[in-house]
Amino acid sequence: MQEYSIMIPGDAVPQGRPRVVRIGGRTIAYDPPKSKTYKARVRQYAARNAPKEPLEGKVMLEVRIYRSVPKSWSKKKHEAAYAGLIWPTTKPDVSNIVKGIEDALNGIWYKDDSQIVHEYSMKQYAREPGVIVKMWGGNEDEQSGSVQRESDSLQ
Repeated sequence: MQEYSIMIPGDAVPQGRPRVVRIGGRTIAYDPPKSKTYKARVRQYAARNAPKEPLEGKVMLEVRIYRSVPKSWSKKKHEAAYAGLIWPTTKPDVSNIVKGIEDALNGIWYKDDSQIVHEYSMKQYAREPGVIVKMWGGNEDEQSGSVQRESDSLQ
C-alpha cells in the first residue's frame, strides 16, 4: 500500500456553493473564486508528492485541519485551546473543507474521490493554521481481485 502526505500552510477554505449562470440558454455551474483558488493551492502541494499516475482502487484519507485561535480570546483561553481543552465548534464545517480537498486531489492522487472508502477528519486549534492530508491506497492485490474481504474471514 502506498502512502502520500502534504502540509498546506494557512487557513483552510471550505468548499463554497457552486455559482450558476445562464449563458445562451445553457446553465453553467462554477466554483466560487475562493474555493477555486484554494483547490489550485491544494493541487500544487499534492503534485509535489504524488504517484506517477493517479491511484486506482480503494483509498483512505486523513485530513487534519488546524485553525488559529481567535485573537480576542484571553491568554488563558489560548493556552487551553492549544492544549486541546477547547475545540473549534464554529464554522467552517469540517465536511465542507474536506470536500474541497477531496475534489482538488481528483486526478492527482486518485482518479476520483468516489474511491475513498474510509476517511478520518478533524479540526483543532493550533499556533500555526494549516491542513495535513494523508492518503493510503494502491493495494496491488485488491486491484487484481485476490484480496479477501475482512467480513469473509470472520465467517
